[in-house]
Amino acid sequence: MARGQRRTIEEKIAEKEELIASLRTRMKSEQSELDALYKEKKNRDLDSLNQLLTATGLDIGEASDILQDYIQNHASQS
Repeated sequence: MARGQRRTIEEKIAEKEELIASLRTRMKSEQSELDALYKEKKNRDLDSLNQLLTATGLDIGEASDILQDYIQNHASQS
């Protein structure tokens, strides 16, 4: 039975190089999308914190002091 023409090793290498290049491009694209999602999550979290600060009437300095006190008390209880 006749098979198709056999590919040379150079052709096989070229195909693998092309495949790897396209996978690298895809990975860069996926990483960009992931970075955008992380940024969106961070912005949502910051917005939630800002809403909490606004609702409680605390400024960032007061909230920071409260959190630092909490962390110190929590660490000393462990």
